[in-house]
Amino acid sequence: MNLEIFWNHQVAFPILTLMIFLPVAGSFSIWMRRNSPGVQLEALGISLAEVGLSVLLFIQFAEGVPAMQFVERVPWIAPLGISYHLGLDGISLFLVILTTLLTALTVLYSWDRVREHVWEYMICLLILEATMIGVFVSLDLILFFVFWEVMLIPMYFLIKIWGSGPERDYAALKYVVYNLTGSVLMLVGFIILYLNYHDWAVTQLGLEPYSFDYLHLLFAPISYEKQLWIFGLVFLGFAVKGPIVPFHTWLPSAMLQGPIAVGVMLSGVKLGSYGLLRFNLPLTPEAAQAAVPLMMALGLIGLLYGAFIALFQPNLMAMMAYGGISHLGFVTIGLFALNSIGIEGALVQMVNLGIAGAGLMFILAFLIDRRGSLNLNDFGGWAYQVPRLALLSLFVVLASLALPGTNVFVGEFMVLVGAFRAHWAYGAIGVTAVVLTAGYLLWMYERVMLGKIEKPEVATMPDLNGREAVIACTMVVLILWIGFYPAPLLSRMEPSVQAVVERLEAKDLPLNPVVQIDPNNPHAYLLEMLSRSKADSADPGVSPSERSVR
Repeated sequence: MNLEIFWNHQVAFPILTLMIFLPVAGSFSIWMRRNSPGVQLEALGISLAEVGLSVLLFIQFAEGVPAMQFVERVPWIAPLGISYHLGLDGISLFLVILTTLLTALTVLYSWDRVREHVWEYMICLLILEATMIGVFVSLDLILFFVFWEVMLIPMYFLIKIWGSGPERDYAALKYVVYNLTGSVLMLVGFIILYLNYHDWAVTQLGLEPYSFDYLHLLFAPISYEKQLWIFGLVFLGFAVKGPIVPFHTWLPSAMLQGPIAVGVMLSGVKLGSYGLLRFNLPLTPEAAQAAVPLMMALGLIGLLYGAFIALFQPNLMAMMAYGGISHLGFVTIGLFALNSIGIEGALVQMVNLGIAGAGLMFILAFLIDRRGSLNLNDFGGWAYQVPRLALLSLFVVLASLALPGTNVFVGEFMVLVGAFRAHWAYGAIGVTAVVLTAGYLLWMYERVMLGKIEKPEVATMPDLNGREAVIACTMVVLILWIGFYPAPLLSRMEPSVQAVVERLEAKDLPLNPVVQIDPNNPHAYLLEMLSRSKADSADPGVSPSERSVR
């Protein structure tokens, strides 16, 4: 059953719209002021306000139900079935929170690092934040696609203008061309879904003949052959954004040539994986089941390939890029285990890798600022000169290799359990990648922080300043908090993930209408369904299919 809780039953204002358009309004304000003093302060204030709103989402989120919450629905292009429909559930909640947090930390890091075109840079960051949040909360496929495409614009300019590499123009163009190609294919899949819904809706009484609404599309029966086409087209769009091997070649270029902000967002926010979980699995469940061998193969190849290539990289940024590709393989394996622990582990891993991956990027930025180089041979012995940076870097590195007690261990363990449940071979191969990951991360830390000081300039390197310490400590606190107490994440994610699993396992999908429930008593519908289930089980004349429709 689809559940919706509207915003006015949870908060006093349309919070999701505010979170999308507050950065847009802030960008307009910065554009009006241009080079006036205080641009950084205004951008930081807006990004911190976004963090505050995301914390309010967390506090007001109703646990225990797979409901879309804080919902806003307004007709947009009614004749075509397009609406302004926003909402989030346990799948998207923490990805929104992570996006706001990383944006605020990126603005804080960039405070005195970006010296040219400062106001344009802050506008790009805020617009990027707005579009990412829009992607996570859009429940209309066209609205989702609009945010998905607009997101390319600020990222393109961040790479092209503020990138430090000699081939940044090529990297920016490659990023747009790859992602735009994937997006076009994804749009074709959405249109097939739309037309399929129309063919079904005209045979039903009381339904609008056209709709791009995600919750409506869930209930239109789709033939197996059509599901395969839709799954393949939509998957290509998300696989490029992921990126999943072999659609990954744009990522190392973008991270090597772009600024740190690009690396933080690309390594921290898993947009492609979110799309697979939100759209591919629920909308085309039979095709998802048929694609398991192929998807598992791609995930395992990416897992091993990325870790193996990272192991031999002398360039720190290239190592992080290929390490991110490897980590994404774990997420793919968890998603296509198609069981509750695997999918929930993949979702937890999206959040955890966002924290650890972005943490590594910030640590890397601190190193580059001091050394001006990405080559491992230019480092060594730094722990003696910058002990605070070395200690906090160790926490982030240990989290990235999934040490027990850190956040990544929680998600990685759940993914591996889910993979073993799906097939022992998937889990066995996945375990081998853990060794490779530990290899390149520990080797990197040893080369940078340990050993003798071989470069005389290291002796004058400053340790972490105040802003850097805030960034690094924030990441470490999150790593340890989730590592030791992941319950707040799991309790909010589980109902939504379980709804996806039930849809994947269902033989006959129920055609239930969208239900609006009272957020003050979110468990009321559970009691009603339980009482119906008891009544049906007591009545032998009621068939299982009739019970599912009820």
